[in-house]
Amino acid sequence: MRPLFIGGNRVDTPDTRSNINPSNLNDVIDHYCVADAKLTERAIDAAVEAFSAWSVSDIQLRHDVLRRTADEIFARRHELGNLLSREEGKTLKEGIAEVTRAANIFWFFAGEALRATGEIVPSVRSGATVEITREPVGVIGIISPWNFPIAIPAWKIAPALCYGNTVVFKPAELVPGCAWEVADILHRAGLPAGVLNFVYGPGSVVGQAILDSPKVNAVSFTGSVDTGKRVAEACARHMRRCQLEMGGKNPLVVLDDADLENAVECAIDGSYFSTGQRCTASSRLIVTEGIYSRFVEACVDRLNGQRIGDARDPNTTIGPVVDQSQLDQDIDYIELGRREGANLRWGGLRLSAVSEGFYLQPALFIDSGPHMRINREEIFGPVASVIRARNYEEALSLANDTPFGLTAGICTSSFKHVQHFKRHAQAGMVMVNMPTAGVDFHVPFGGSKGSSLGQREQGTYAREFFTQVKTSYQRP
Repeated sequence: MRPLFIGGNRVDTPDTRSNINPSNLNDVIDHYCVADAKLTERAIDAAVEAFSAWSVSDIQLRHDVLRRTADEIFARRHELGNLLSREEGKTLKEGIAEVTRAANIFWFFAGEALRATGEIVPSVRSGATVEITREPVGVIGIISPWNFPIAIPAWKIAPALCYGNTVVFKPAELVPGCAWEVADILHRAGLPAGVLNFVYGPGSVVGQAILDSPKVNAVSFTGSVDTGKRVAEACARHMRRCQLEMGGKNPLVVLDDADLENAVECAIDGSYFSTGQRCTASSRLIVTEGIYSRFVEACVDRLNGQRIGDARDPNTTIGPVVDQSQLDQDIDYIELGRREGANLRWGGLRLSAVSEGFYLQPALFIDSGPHMRINREEIFGPVASVIRARNYEEALSLANDTPFGLTAGICTSSFKHVQHFKRHAQAGMVMVNMPTAGVDFHVPFGGSKGSSLGQREQGTYAREFFTQVKTSYQRP
């Protein structure tokens, strides 16, 4: 049984929940203690108490804690990657890659702790100087999703600690395992008591307690649009900053002059790997007429070669859906697409396997229209639609015809179209001849429109959310 971490102490509770393997529902990974509102408030109080010392702590201490954390995560990447695949359903290759990314994030922010910068500028007032510095915000509530169980907690927790904030961390209910390991590693790496508090439980209880507390100075959230709106409303009531990463309905544009093999690889990777459970997944494949038929048939050939099965089987290329609720949602959307008149060209079947799990054949719709719900709403599963476009201009218009704006991709050999697309695609991230999913750990992550609110995550841009600027004037 895995406890909570509150004020540097391991706290057991009578209420526990099982962590179930989506590849094999008979496999119980472990049991995790569940916090209630009172324990969450206790965790917030611990973070408040720890802030006074940690906010002015030595940068060498912060560097050392983050570096030791990175070192252990990397050393245990195969073990933790196995745990990630077991609890979330990513393939083992993807699980190990995600753990490695988490280690890289902690390494990066270990370095950032030593690169704190400021400015000294002259004042317009004679004899005075102006010093511009950055200070931590305070207590950060971190609420992470289930689809990246270690990478997203890492890219929120590492900068929060790097810049001197304290944290109350609530992981997703479906995937407590990797999140617990990160909390445990940080404490053993020398993080002082109360600087990071791990509270596991339902969003309606633990998450709500974080949002309701006036002692929480900022909230970083990744999840659904509906929940993100509630987080924003709660933060507005308390006049505190929030950082929201929400949905995506990302387009991949394929023009007639694209390298067909590469375009298909980009589509299959972006649409179906990680079982399509990525906010950056390319669920809308917008293809011009001259290459449309060849693109569809080549995608079908590649889908025929995919192996759906246990996430930890080295031969598996697409693992299970994360749970029954998500599986039901995916199947409902597949049926909806059929009713709307789209042609289900391949897949979409519920699969049985050697072990009982949430297995779904990837679905490829063709002849779909831009106003169909399957092309408007985020499905968050292995479901993609091909939309026909007459030319580049129509393809760009279709790509931008969405309330979301996280990422957008284009496959083409035209320099003119690449340059135009990078400027005019209404998305926070643009990929050229690459899958829409997959962002480096040292560069900013975030979108536009309904996908994101607040400052960017990752890289040096993370300091904009996790620090506040102070301007000091001085005369001798």
